[in-house]
Amino acid sequence: MALQAGIVGLPNVGKSTLFNAVSNSAKAQASNYRFCTIEPNVGLVNVPDERLKKLEELVKPNRVVPTQIEIVDIAGLVRGASKGEGLGNKFLANIREVDAIIHVIRCFEDENILREEGPINPVSDKEIIETELQLKDLDSIEKKIQRVEKMAKSEPKLKSELDVLLSCKSQLEKGKNIISLGLSKEEKSAIEDLFLLSDKPILYVANVDEASMHTGNKYSEILKSMVEKEGNQLIVMTNAIEAQIAEFENPDDRQMFMDEYKMTEPALDRLIRSAYKLLNLSTYFTAGVQEVRAWTIHKGWKAPQAAGVIHTDFEKGFIKAEVISYEDFVQLGSEAACRENGKLRIEGKEYLVKDGDIMHFRFNV
Repeated sequence: MALQAGIVGLPNVGKSTLFNAVSNSAKAQASNYRFCTIEPNVGLVNVPDERLKKLEELVKPNRVVPTQIEIVDIAGLVRGASKGEGLGNKFLANIREVDAIIHVIRCFEDENILREEGPINPVSDKEIIETELQLKDLDSIEKKIQRVEKMAKSEPKLKSELDVLLSCKSQLEKGKNIISLGLSKEEKSAIEDLFLLSDKPILYVANVDEASMHTGNKYSEILKSMVEKEGNQLIVMTNAIEAQIAEFENPDDRQMFMDEYKMTEPALDRLIRSAYKLLNLSTYFTAGVQEVRAWTIHKGWKAPQAAGVIHTDFEKGFIKAEVISYEDFVQLGSEAACRENGKLRIEGKEYLVKDGDIMHFRFNV
């Protein structure tokens, strides 16, 4: 399930440095120039999950496969991007393709790193990016309103669609994101073809200086207050330190480095888990001697849909699912013990898969 989170922000705020830290694939170029990133870099990122380590201890499989999400490093946006400034149309098109946004905001002073917007001001930086996304959406909404208004005169059923579009237009004109409207599934059908930029969930990253990595600073505190009022989450981290941690291939060397900075885990782990949650994703496991594996599904999926992630034949020919809760598996130590103690359940097509379920599917094609 290749769901994507796109890293956005003004130029030189630490986007590519963050991408280098989280990506398991080729490193993105990180330089002190505007538009250093032109084509978006894409990297597959393992989602940290302590439950996999515990299952590995108990099952002792030949291999362990974590679940993943895609992280996309999108070039720095600038004021006027919605009108094409700084190759803005191309970059906005890249954002349109992702499922969620990781918005990196500079919260540190450094005279050696270029900044064209004047003194450090995270609130203003946040608003510049979001205004550009809103302006682009407003353009898309207004064009569709013109089309629907004409058709609604002869097709009354389009009146409700027009009402949604007008509501979105009003929201954008107030400088607010579409996602904060809280549209229902039925209402969203009026705009789903537009792939609106401000209708995507956002996770904010305050990129702070090394001295503030554990405590934050005055800039991140101001930003945190604003973000939380909007019902969003802020991760405080030092991107440069995270990139250094990611370069260590030896786990002992990595741990020694983190110990020096008094870190219990990389801040990246928190970021990746938060991005995974932001995408409304959930995890179930398959556990056998050959492989222990985490599988990604959307929250609220039923057993046949979850089975289809492994193979479409599993969904088409779904018969039933054998299910053990993660807690029961860990407590009893094995599938056999769970079966003997009545902790293995047989579930049908209507079963809503829970996060952490350990599953085995029976199917017939």
